[in-house]
Amino acid sequence: MSMKISTRQVDGVTILDLGGRITLGEGSVQLRDSVRDLLGKGQKKILLNLGEVNYIDSSGIGELVSAYTTVRNQGGELKLLNLTRKVHDLLQITKLYTVFDVKDDEASAIAAYSQA
Repeated sequence: MSMKISTRQVDGVTILDLGGRITLGEGSVQLRDSVRDLLGKGQKKILLNLGEVNYIDSSGIGELVSAYTTVRNQGGELKLLNLTRKVHDLLQITKLYTVFDVKDDEASAIAAYSQA
């Protein structure tokens, strides 16, 4: 199963709804390309909705970190939304949960951008 990405805008925040698997190869490349594309268009408030992501491997984790770093270096913000239990546990184990700004609901995630 490959990864699906759909993009939408809410109050100036670009939300990437991700579904499927973020793994070595196709999934991580799609994520990287999507984030770079948004930054290229000047969209610096990016929210990754991981509610439909059922699996992330180590390269997928690396891609999340890379996306986060790229966005930060461009003066933007990247937040994570709707982590599944599996993804949440993975971020806890790898100690990355404290690196990312993780939100549980879309409204509070979007509100968090306007405060910055």
